[in-house]
Amino acid sequence: MPVPLPLLAELPTISIPKLLIALAPALGVLFVLARWSLRPWASVTALARMLLQLLAIGYVLTAVFETDRPEVVGLVLTIMLLAAGGIALRTINGPSLRQRGIAIAAILFGAGVPLLLCTQVVLTLDSWFSPRYIIPLSGMALANAMNTISLAAERFQAEVDRGEPRGVARDAAMRASLIPATNALLAVGLVSIPGMMTGQVLAGVDPLIAARYQIMVMAMVFSSAGLSAACYLSIVARDNFGAAAPR
Repeated sequence: MPVPLPLLAELPTISIPKLLIALAPALGVLFVLARWSLRPWASVTALARMLLQLLAIGYVLTAVFETDRPEVVGLVLTIMLLAAGGIALRTINGPSLRQRGIAIAAILFGAGVPLLLCTQVVLTLDSWFSPRYIIPLSGMALANAMNTISLAAERFQAEVDRGEPRGVARDAAMRASLIPATNALLAVGLVSIPGMMTGQVLAGVDPLIAARYQIMVMAMVFSSAGLSAACYLSIVARDNFGAAAPR
């Protein structure tokens, strides 16, 4: 019988002063960027947005969980999808509305298929729209799809600008965009213990059960990344519109 692990309620509360201590190394990075004249304002903005967004999402999720209505969950997922599509193409200058639409469609397909499979087939939920499962898992799938398309778009355009045929550019972009997702598969359990598994173990879940959940999540994440990139690149490689040059 496994030794009982600490319950989530027993985890120490992080006070504001201690939270500021955790942010100190990040301020050190900003200092280095400023010292080297590397325009730290992008990182400053990113850190500030992270703080505000995470504080806001705490209140939002509390309200969504209490409401427990499918239309509210659908609205939250729609906002997440549109935000992911907007952020995904920040690696190229002046993406057109068509490009943004392709990115959103690719993320919807690439993240939606594995997400539906995991939430509606693999897991047994009290309700099909259970926000405590759907929203966090959607966030993982959408974020990885977004990041993969961002890498794919930048690499594809770089290859096209170098004069490579679109088919060659597509293949190079696909390989490059999957590097982070593939590295994550190779490193899990050796270099990293993923956040979902860590949270479950801290909450007292049997590590073997937590590992099964993490396997599901890793498969979903890799599938979301690969399907989204493949969908996006398949369309833009055949399209005739002129994409903007990368930053």
